Amino acid sequence: MKAVFLAGGFGTRISEESVLKPKPMIEVGGKPILWHIMKLYSHYDIDEFVILLGYKGYLIKEYFANYYLHQGDVTINTADGTLEVHKNCREKWKITLVDTGESTMTGGRIKRAQQYIGSDPFLLTYGDGLSNIDIGELVAFHQSHEKCLTMSAVQPEGRFGIVNIEEGNENKITKFLEKPKGDNAWINAGFFVCNPQLFDFIPDGDDVVFEKQPLESLAEAGELVARKHNDFWMPMDTL
Repeated sequence: MKAVFLAGGFGTRISEESVLKPKPMIEVGGKPILWHIMKLYSHYDIDEFVILLGYKGYLIKEYFANYYLHQGDVTINTADGTLEVHKNCREKWKITLVDTGESTMTGGRIKRAQQYIGSDPFLLTYGDGLSNIDIGELVAFHQSHEKCLTMSAVQPEGRFGIVNIEEGNENKITKFLEKPKGDNAWINAGFFVCNPQLFDFIPDGDDVVFEKQPLESLAEAGELVARKHNDFWMPMDTL
């Protein structure tokens, strides 16, 4: 089963870093966000990846093309051009890096990469969301209902504290909650399991936003199912 990553956006909400590199290459703990997500999937024996590139995609290509240089200790002999790797940082990954256009929208990126994704069920996520979601359980849940698409859903922390006000002369506050989790709303967490029929719901065109017409059409057709995740999830939107 392949895992497909959307990694081509401009990252405007974290422009302090993304002006120099694509958002998935911003480091957390000395490693790119993208690397952390790949390690999550690899933990569940998903080791074949299709990464959909756009903005500054060549930096992602460079990182994986020179993975040993980035991850290990090396000796470089400039006299004969040899390179000796001392620390084995080998991963059992097979990575296809696909240029899908700098300004292409999410649906357009997925559609452009169909030839590399193939005709089997696949996993899909964004290159900027970290989670401890159980990929194995997510896949098993998807297989149990036989619909086209499973979307993981989370309740993020609220933006503001809320107050319960007792109506009357004094307008007493009877309860205060500082940023309640999710504000009781569930949102798209970005970890999907997809059947190949998904491509039939994505129109041609680089301006197609996956989160709009395709997902809306899937919902109307009864082919979109949610699996709730109640543990760690965080979008990488700010420093």
